[in-house]
Amino acid sequence: MTRAADPPPITRAAVLRQALALSLGAAVSLGLARFSYALLLGTMRADLGWSYFTAGAMNTGNAAGYLLGALLMPRVIGRFGPRAALVAGGVGTALLLALHGLVSTNALLATLRLLSGTASAATFVAGGLLAARLGSRAVGAIRHLPPGAGGDTGPAGQGLPAAPAPVAASLVLGLYYGGAGLGIVVSALLVPAIDGVGAGWLRAWQPAWLALGVTAALMTLLMAAGTAPDAPASAASVQPQPVPWRRLAWALAGYGLFGLGYIGYMTFIVTLLREQQLMPVVITAFYVTLGLGVVASSWLWAGLLQRCQGGQAMALLNALLALATVLPVLSPHPLAVFASGALFGAVFLSVVASTTALVRHNLPLQAWAGGITGFTIVFALGQIAGPSVVGLIADGPGGLTRGLAVSAAMLALGALLAARQRPLARH
Repeated sequence: MTRAADPPPITRAAVLRQALALSLGAAVSLGLARFSYALLLGTMRADLGWSYFTAGAMNTGNAAGYLLGALLMPRVIGRFGPRAALVAGGVGTALLLALHGLVSTNALLATLRLLSGTASAATFVAGGLLAARLGSRAVGAIRHLPPGAGGDTGPAGQGLPAAPAPVAASLVLGLYYGGAGLGIVVSALLVPAIDGVGAGWLRAWQPAWLALGVTAALMTLLMAAGTAPDAPASAASVQPQPVPWRRLAWALAGYGLFGLGYIGYMTFIVTLLREQQLMPVVITAFYVTLGLGVVASSWLWAGLLQRCQGGQAMALLNALLALATVLPVLSPHPLAVFASGALFGAVFLSVVASTTALVRHNLPLQAWAGGITGFTIVFALGQIAGPSVVGLIADGPGGLTRGLAVSAAMLALGALLAARQRPLARH
């Protein structure tokens, strides 16, 4: 008999189905709401007369909204549950993206970027928590199978639920975060096809925002249909426990520098490639390559995240990101550009997954929501400063190449700091 404290049995197919549904939350909150902006920045900057600093400040506003959403999440999740936060955030994000296509003043656009950051944080934080819980349900179900149970079907004649094949919790997390890659690929194919077309009273870039809003709404519907209702929890499992932040200081510092460094690349890389006079079809192919790298990262780094219980995974991934960021600075050759995109895509969201894995390895279940939220806040703080800092540097001598070189240096320093994080002893 399964004990009351044990997670209920779940099949391998159900784990994968729910993980893929959750991944649409990452597609909406990151792929569509944040990273599509890089594809529209050039047209919007030319039409609205923005400096690089103003262009970066728009994404700074989005990151500030993300921070606000992350700060609100513990209370929202405690009152309404993570699935409600997940779906409500997706609906809000879709609506706000569509509204981007109906305004053109800097003040209104900045407000929408901020609000869409808040809504996307609700989806992203809640989705990360649900993915962590889903991975633990799969592992728990495997541990408590009766002798002889295995495969995708239960032993004949015993009336047992279908037993899951071993689905590593880190792979579930990788699938969730890899969903952002789907959003990037969709954006890369959708935005260039619509950007610059214009329609009547709309500006050239506005139809693309409307299309992104519709796409986000469709993804949210599929996500809501594929995720299970929140499971009933015992009082002990929902009673939050404090997080030992001082003992996680090196990981927090490394992650903050990751947020500071990676966002400069994701905000300005397409603009840099346009300045280097790469053909539009090459830039689209580059962004699709980056998105496919994010999807592949689910499998590339699952084993590393499962094995490393300290900051080693974050350190390695930050170092690889520093290399990917500096490649297009050193050379505009298409081989360097595509190597940069493939490597960056294959790594950057796995840094986010590494923090969830770190929380899962080192903290009790009751501290997971607080731990994930805390790392998300540090991540958001880095993102707030990153775009404006890189934009300000890019407005000076050296332009965007100098700005991205600074981003690479931030990522390298983040790698050094994260490498000092050791596993926590759990009692």
